Amino acid sequence: MTDHMPSPSDAQADLIAYLDFHVEAGADAALDEHPHDRFSEADTPAPTLRAPRRSAPRAAESPVTPVANTLVPPPGSAPPAAAPRTFGRAASAQPDEAASDARARARQAKTLDELERILADFDACPLRFTAKNLVFADGNPEARVMFLGEAPGADEDRIGKPFMGRSGQLLDKMMKAIGLDRTSAYIGNIVPWRPPGNRNPTPQEVAVCRPFVERQIELVDPDIIVCLGAPATQTLTGSKDGILRTRGRLFPYKLPSREVKLLATLHPAFLLRQPVQKRLAWRDFRSLRALLDGKA
Repeated sequence: MTDHMPSPSDAQADLIAYLDFHVEAGADAALDEHPHDRFSEADTPAPTLRAPRRSAPRAAESPVTPVANTLVPPPGSAPPAAAPRTFGRAASAQPDEAASDARARARQAKTLDELERILADFDACPLRFTAKNLVFADGNPEARVMFLGEAPGADEDRIGKPFMGRSGQLLDKMMKAIGLDRTSAYIGNIVPWRPPGNRNPTPQEVAVCRPFVERQIELVDPDIIVCLGAPATQTLTGSKDGILRTRGRLFPYKLPSREVKLLATLHPAFLLRQPVQKRLAWRDFRSLRALLDGKA
């Protein structure tokens, strides 16, 4: 009985799967043209550098003591002003303090454009430093209905708009089935930066970003909020139930001047994995159409 030896096609498939794994993990760029065995390099001792000779100072000159990494301003010039320090300028901030800083910044926004600029400068969420783009929103901010997902994926991170990949194509078809499109709906996420490798955002990351999405909802002022999936539903309603128990339910959502309705439904990515559940999403979207028509 002989051992099974992989065929060239099997080895090629394994290599492609290995590369796909690293791309999904966020390693999507090569650093060198040729591979390096870093483990063998670590065993190689570093070369010993000979210290440079120092010549003695001339008799007419006095030795000068160098000051490392110091810039001396010219005589008579004013010292440079210290950069203003605010808490939110550090990605290593504690989650509670970062969320408090996010609330303070979000309240400053009077328009959606201002909120997007403030969010672009906010660096207390570590996801900002691993994502390519801020994914703020897409669609019509004057629309009556606002869709909210969880977080951007690879396509959204590359383009800078939410729901641009396969999930977005399915969402467009679902909206079209009830007479909506991106000119009559507003679309966003509770977390505006892609988590590395498309992992789920942590509770701490959601908590830091939550003040911004809450302010975004206030500025859009929709009549109906549609939460796509459990993370968005749980974040905005406080429910701990899974999406299969909350989908189809209406929750009250309080805005500064009124109370609107929040509808929970299944995320398009979930429907791509389990197409049989599309029948449930279709019921939810029919309920949404009835709400928009004033029949529910």
